[in-house]
Amino acid sequence: MQVPPGVAAGHPATVEVGIQVLRMGGTAADAAVAATFAACASETIFTGLTGGGFATYYDASTREVTCLDFFCSVPGLDGDLVPGPMHPIAVRFGDVPLPYEIGGASVAVPGLAAGCGEIHQRWGRLPWADVLGPATALARDGVPIPDAQARAIPMLVEAMLLDQGGPAYAPGGRILTGGDRLFHPGLMDAFELVVKHGPSTLYDGELGRLMVETVRADGGAMGLADLNGYRVIEREVVSAEFSDLAVFGRHDLNQTVATIRSLPQSLPSMPLDERAVQLAKTISGGAPDGLGDTTNVTAVDRLGNACVITTTLGLGAGVWLPGYGVHLNSMLGEGELNVAEPVAGERVGSMMCPLVVLDGDGALRLALGSAGASRIRSALIQTLINVVVGKMPVRDAVYAPRLHAADGLVHVEPGFPREQTRAIAEAGFEINQWTIPYHHYFGGVSAVGSAGCGADPRRDGAALLV
Repeated sequence: MQVPPGVAAGHPATVEVGIQVLRMGGTAADAAVAATFAACASETIFTGLTGGGFATYYDASTREVTCLDFFCSVPGLDGDLVPGPMHPIAVRFGDVPLPYEIGGASVAVPGLAAGCGEIHQRWGRLPWADVLGPATALARDGVPIPDAQARAIPMLVEAMLLDQGGPAYAPGGRILTGGDRLFHPGLMDAFELVVKHGPSTLYDGELGRLMVETVRADGGAMGLADLNGYRVIEREVVSAEFSDLAVFGRHDLNQTVATIRSLPQSLPSMPLDERAVQLAKTISGGAPDGLGDTTNVTAVDRLGNACVITTTLGLGAGVWLPGYGVHLNSMLGEGELNVAEPVAGERVGSMMCPLVVLDGDGALRLALGSAGASRIRSALIQTLINVVVGKMPVRDAVYAPRLHAADGLVHVEPGFPREQTRAIAEAGFEINQWTIPYHHYFGGVSAVGSAGCGADPRRDGAALLV
């Protein structure tokens, strides 16, 4: 069965922009780029113009898969400054405090604009201004903030309410609640510069020069050589066989594709209790937990092309471009990603892994990606199993209760089958039974496949078919 055209993402406004571009005759690349820029206006607690990310693109005519890396890189190529200290803060993920660092020294060289420009150049059809037009309208008018995103703001107040974040996320001193308008004064002006000059405005244009000045004034070392030297990288595509299908993606810190490859071939025939135990064993021992402030866009067009883009701003540095409503990334302040001595020009590590799933003839069956740091892998694998093995519609597969295992501890969502939870405990795992349904912690999948589309209620996502 052919995958229908559609868009799934982390906000209804993001999806509407992608659908609008598909209806304008745009390709999956056009729609995904448009939706990613829309997310930079509608999902600003997760992503933004100075973020970075990855894309997996499937070309239906050639049946080829391409993975692009436009994640943030370490600054310092100018060599004329030593960065000052970052500013430690404490953020809370549920009841767990997590250390984090922000400030100018936490800002890495952004890649989102360059990556979207590369995707559009390679696989887009519509003019650049037409692709970015609907997102620019969102930046002009603002959007209602979903409940799930509003609930995340109090966890992040030490960074999110600094500088221009205060008037945006807590206008009049009151933190936004679900349905309130999220609006960033000046953001439309930044978008219009990107429309007029292309992504280069963030690298050798007005926004880039202002970013360098702003970062350096707050103790960072980013320079013009860092911006001018930034390049999108085409990465090796890796694959895993899964139940007569092939899953394609990139190498990530969580080794998502390798983990899928390690699942036993007998998994589909296992009793559900045994399958749950096997899943806990396979996922356990992954990367340490982090906030996972990422978002994902999945788009499929009428020709069967697919584009999956996962992006992030980190937590945000608490430093903004003066007058433009643009929050700078904090990727150097994420301790779980920066595990080695930073080297100027090298990419920061990431757990993001947008995927496409093809049948034996190389035709698309499912395109999906997820937010959620270390939970990206567990969210993607369980969604994949639900669709392929459980024969669920994509929406049901995304909504189904999940587990996440790490170092012998298994986090279990409300509604996860009790008998499977009991089997996992009897296998020697400690169980942390969550009481809050659809919590931000368990990731944020957005997927489009032959069995429909779905976006995660854990992030108040949305999905539509054309």
